[in-house]
Amino acid sequence: MLASAFFFSLMSMLVKLAGARLPFAQLVLIRALICLVLSWLWLRRAGVSPWGENPKLLVLRGLIGTTALVCFYYALVTLPLADAVVIAHTAPILTAVLAGLLLGEPVSRRLVAAIVCCAAGLVAITRPAALFGAAGPPIDPWGMAVGFMGALASACVPVLIRSIRHRENPLVMVFYFPLVAVPIILPFAAASWVWPTPREWILLVAVGLATQMAQVHMTRGLVLLPAGRATAINYVQVVLAALWGAIIFDEVPDLLTLGGAGLILAATLALALARLGGRERDEDGIVAG
Repeated sequence: MLASAFFFSLMSMLVKLAGARLPFAQLVLIRALICLVLSWLWLRRAGVSPWGENPKLLVLRGLIGTTALVCFYYALVTLPLADAVVIAHTAPILTAVLAGLLLGEPVSRRLVAAIVCCAAGLVAITRPAALFGAAGPPIDPWGMAVGFMGALASACVPVLIRSIRHRENPLVMVFYFPLVAVPIILPFAAASWVWPTPREWILLVAVGLATQMAQVHMTRGLVLLPAGRATAINYVQVVLAALWGAIIFDEVPDLLTLGGAGLILAATLALALARLGGRERDEDGIVAG
């Protein structure tokens, strides 16, 4: 899950570079096409059927993932960036709740404390206008609603992956996301197509490669870890994003940002040490470490 967070943060940095001129629908389409080709090649090499044991649930996984992606981008367009990011990162909390209700996964005090610390660190880093009262136009309520819909969809994906993990190969689950996303995004990308420059093509290919690695590691992590614990680790993406911002875009973090990053790293480390120490078991009775 830490590797997944790293590659997702790398993908976000590359998308910011490529998205300076290219429409977001085009970025999503090319990203999905690259992931689709890579997933197909990996499945062929592994000798695994790409269609899985339960295509209906796999298509549902693709639809939910695509919904989450579209809602997040809509929120980015209609809301201040910080507000959109905070709303999107309510997903780990929702995942822990859904996993407890639907899968019977325990919600430990350690997990609750880690999620609270991560959420506090996220707010400290992003400082959303809705909470900090920054001057500006009023927040779009429809954008807020769509953002929370995206967070809920994002929370459903890990729960669905955990529910079918014994029947489906992780590569098959990864394959179905771009398989469903491509035909949905294609008409929107075609309507706003801008031909990329050679540099932008390199960035787009890098986006696809980073996304593929992130999706594979995320799916594998969700097979091995309870959903609430696994998705809480994703908060480290925010810290890595701040690091990329400082290195690539000269966005030097202030003390409040550094404090928020420290909270997130401390909470993530606490979860990792609990797992490596063998103090908690997943529902299969497997002890990590």
